[in-house]
Amino acid sequence: MTTTSSELDGRRARRGRNREAVVDALLELFREGELNPSVAAVAERSGVSLRSVFRYFDDLDEMGRIAIQRHLDSVGHLFELPNLGEGPRAARIDALVSQRIDLYERVAPVMRAALIRAPFQTVIAKALRRRREFLRDQVHQQFATELSGLPAAEAAVVLAGADVLTSFESMELLRVDHKLTTAKAAAAIKGSLDRLLPG
Repeated sequence: MTTTSSELDGRRARRGRNREAVVDALLELFREGELNPSVAAVAERSGVSLRSVFRYFDDLDEMGRIAIQRHLDSVGHLFELPNLGEGPRAARIDALVSQRIDLYERVAPVMRAALIRAPFQTVIAKALRRRREFLRDQVHQQFATELSGLPAAEAAVVLAGADVLTSFESMELLRVDHKLTTAKAAAAIKGSLDRLLPG
């Protein structure tokens, strides 16, 4: 290997490390409640010069997309629900609500940043739409027994209600606006699902 190629490899590795540091810094700021930080703030937090940040990313939008996607990929396993649709009705309600509460606690700061950007960034909007569709289908499968006993139109309404009750937005309303503890928020959602679902 020549000196020139070694230097090139070194520059590539440094560039990769610096890009990661910038993304890490942005995610840290999201978690601290800075949902739309300036590039200067990200540069300062990351220890990467402002000039270098602009060499690594086209703009703050690109940086945000990469950070949000990386975070969602890192918590992908939390979107899974074991033994989907199996067990007694009460156990299935408990399992779904516990999963959604855990998911909320892990994704809330980054999800807030994503929701701010979604109306202006198609990539983020599509990713959120896919996640919502996945979670709605999960609710459908979890309570297929109850829904299958209803007329189609009524089942659609009940499914929509269950989807809303277990959504990020409902969790945010209960935890932030109503200032409920995790346990009380979970109890509110479980009680509402129990009243909504037949059986």
